[in-house]
Amino acid sequence: QLQLVESGGGSVQPGGSLTLSCAASLSNFRFYIMAWYRQAVGKQRELVASIASDSSTNYADSVKGRFTISRDNAKNTVYLQMNNLKPEDTAVYYCNAVHQWISHTAWGQGTQVTVSS
Repeated sequence: QLQLVESGGGSVQPGGSLTLSCAASLSNFRFYIMAWYRQAVGKQRELVASIASDSSTNYADSVKGRFTISRDNAKNTVYLQMNNLKPEDTAVYYCNAVHQWISHTAWGQGTQVTVSS
């Protein structure tokens, strides 16, 4: 039984776009800080973007101006719109949820994004 399920990954050319979705089966979804992480081959997992319950956002410097994180609390879903993709964006992208008030964290299984020509 998965609490977070990612979708939308795939293979695109440099400059292309993809939108990732994360469907969350979580009680009180609005109280979770949601985030996207990624891990490329041979590299550590890194935070890409996060979004709080008030929809305030933070982005890694490497994706600022290109990626947009958003959430739809009515649908219990978080999105990552990725534009102007670069080969260095190639990674497995993971959805993450951290409750603001209790000790609960969830991870998705990941979705592959490949950017190549």
